[in-house]
Amino acid sequence: MDKLSQFEETIPSCRLCPRLVTFREKVVPKPKFEDETYWRKPVPGFGDTKGWLLILGLAPAPHGGNRTGRLFTGDLSAKFLINALYETGFANQRTSEYRNDGLILTGCFMTAVVKCVPPNNKPLPKEVLVCSSTYLHKEISLLKNLKAVLCLGHLAYDAYFSYMRTIGEFKKVPFKFGLKVSFDAYPKLYASYHPSPQNTNTGKLKSEDFIHLLERIKSDRKTLI
Repeated sequence: MDKLSQFEETIPSCRLCPRLVTFREKVVPKPKFEDETYWRKPVPGFGDTKGWLLILGLAPAPHGGNRTGRLFTGDLSAKFLINALYETGFANQRTSEYRNDGLILTGCFMTAVVKCVPPNNKPLPKEVLVCSSTYLHKEISLLKNLKAVLCLGHLAYDAYFSYMRTIGEFKKVPFKFGLKVSFDAYPKLYASYHPSPQNTNTGKLKSEDFIHLLERIKSDRKTLI
């Protein structure tokens, strides 16, 4: 087992943020999931630990990752994202329904800024700081083949820039979909809206646009540091 995989195994035991611990353990199951046992723990990263692309999300969903124990699994965001990863050759199947469903990611690793589901999908700044400094920064450092980072949403984008400021002086560029930011000697940064239903159902984030962005990142790979 490589060092990143070993590190990910430590994440589910975390209880650093009392508000998040209380909330994740009291999420009321949806009727269609009432016979399932919810995960109710921090959700570790998932994917190819030797991958060159990091996909960075906000946090587990209450009835997605917090239920299944795997990021982007068992909800509508997962349906959108994993299908796009399949279309661009990063995933071996179109769906992500539950742990051990056969999903394999190649070339990319997924993780979240905050490892626990937050109330109203809004972690507090101090929770973002604690989780990022404890887990995210270490995950990034252990991705030894990292060439590019795709941030899903403003919070993930802000969190990655906060990480970059811990290793140097970097001027933040305003967020916009499809943005590419280059750093000398560091992985390139790309930005997308989060694949949540509020973005995909309204047409703010379209499947074809997201797939095109992933294809552009893949085509850029030869020029990435």
